[in-house]
Amino acid sequence: MAAFGGVSAVLQFVGQLWPGAVPGPAPVTAASVLLCVAWAVARSRPTVAVRQEFGRPRMSVAVGPGDLFDQPAHLVVGFCDTFDTDVRDGVVISGASVQGQLLERRYGGDAARLDEELAAALGAAVPVAREAREDKPYGKLDRYPVGTVAVLGSRPRLVFGVAHSRLGNDCVARSSTEELWLSLGRVWDAVYRHGQLDRVAVPLIGSGLSRLHGLDEESLLRLILLSFITHSRERVICRELSVVLRPAELERVDLAEVAAFLGVLAAADARGAA
Repeated sequence: MAAFGGVSAVLQFVGQLWPGAVPGPAPVTAASVLLCVAWAVARSRPTVAVRQEFGRPRMSVAVGPGDLFDQPAHLVVGFCDTFDTDVRDGVVISGASVQGQLLERRYGGDAARLDEELAAALGAAVPVAREAREDKPYGKLDRYPVGTVAVLGSRPRLVFGVAHSRLGNDCVARSSTEELWLSLGRVWDAVYRHGQLDRVAVPLIGSGLSRLHGLDEESLLRLILLSFITHSRERVICRELSVVLRPAELERVDLAEVAAFLGVLAAADARGAA
């Protein structure tokens, strides 16, 4: 109806300036209806990807479906505080998780090689506790602070493995909004130090088995975006952040609302720069 009113107003204006230029009511009505239907169809098409440019600092943020491990970018992958990697039987780590896919896709299932790289990356980190084997029958025993980041691999495709959850001795991972926010901040710090401003791709951290039940997928996505943009105001982290969604996650996220959210943040940045 809004489009129909706009078309009608334009035709009336043209008719006043050039009498006789506007055809009869039947063709005008038919053309208006066709234009309005076309406009409505275009507006009703689902948003499949979002991209927002920011000017302060100059960077871009993209959200959409895809395969995280096909991205030409540094990757962010969530770990638990023990940095466990054992996917056998799915007892400790699920093979279907992003971390399980990292082992399969980047390391060819070679857990020993991944463990070796993790040990080297965590060499300067100090564990906060060590479990007894009788208390934790499976997996690793050393616990690192939530927010610890292990930088794996080599450029141009580093992997930033961040401990954003605590793995209980019952092999159940648990996290919280506060711990996720802290972990994201530590990730951006690590990307700033090691990423050389290159593109970074991140999954929807916290949407898997970390038992972060207080937030749905869209809330998690907004939290990740807000964390990145907030930290980017202090210093340039990277020139492009891409949040890659799995099909099941995409079904539960309204990308049109996400686009509006990013637009508000970009407008706030523009006002701040002015």
